[in-house]
Amino acid sequence: MPRISAKIKKRSKASKMGNLAIDRFSKKPERGRPRKIQPSWVRGRADNYRYVFNQIWDRVGPHLLKSKTREDVLASFRETEIGGYALEFVRMADVMLQIVRDPDFPRKRREAQINFLADSLGGEGTVTPRSSRDICARERARIQSAHKIIRVEVWIECSCRYKGRSKNLACPKCEAEVPLNWNAGLDGSAIFNSFNT
Repeated sequence: MPRISAKIKKRSKASKMGNLAIDRFSKKPERGRPRKIQPSWVRGRADNYRYVFNQIWDRVGPHLLKSKTREDVLASFRETEIGGYALEFVRMADVMLQIVRDPDFPRKRREAQINFLADSLGGEGTVTPRSSRDICARERARIQSAHKIIRVEVWIECSCRYKGRSKNLACPKCEAEVPLNWNAGLDGSAIFNSFNT
C-alpha cells in the first residue's frame, strides 16, 4: 500500500508543476484602484488647453469668469474662433462652470487662471477637476525629476601627479578643481567649452 500512495503523490506533484506559467514573475498585479485614465494623457491634454486658452483668453476670459449658467459659458466662446476645440468646449461647458465657480479658482492673475482651468479640464470629466489638477502636478514633477546628471567625471592629469578620472570636476587626491571654459588637448581642440554642473 505505501508504494501506491507514493506514486499518487508523485503524479499530483507533477500535475501541479505542469500548470505553472513559464514567466510567473514578470508582471505583478497593480495595487489600489484601477486607473480611469492614463496620467500622461491628462497632462498632455492640459498642456494643449494651456496653449489654446493662452491664445484666446483675452476675448473669452472676462465673459467666462462672469458666467452663471451653462448657456453663459457657451456664449463666451461664440465670439471667438477656436477651431477644432469647439466641440470639446461645448461638451465640457458644465465642468467649466463648476471650475470657474470653485472657491480655489484664482481671481487676479491671468496665467494662474489659465493654468487652473486647463489642468482641471485635462481629465475631460473622466476624473474630477481636483483629481485632474493633482494628476497634472504629479506628472510634471515626475517628468522634471526623471533624469538628471548626478556626477561628472573628466580624465585629468594633475600637478600632484594624479592621472585618472576626476571626481565632481576636481582632483580626488588634492581636490584641485577643473577650471570651467577649459580648452586643452595636444592638437589644440577644445575638449569642452562651457560646463555647467
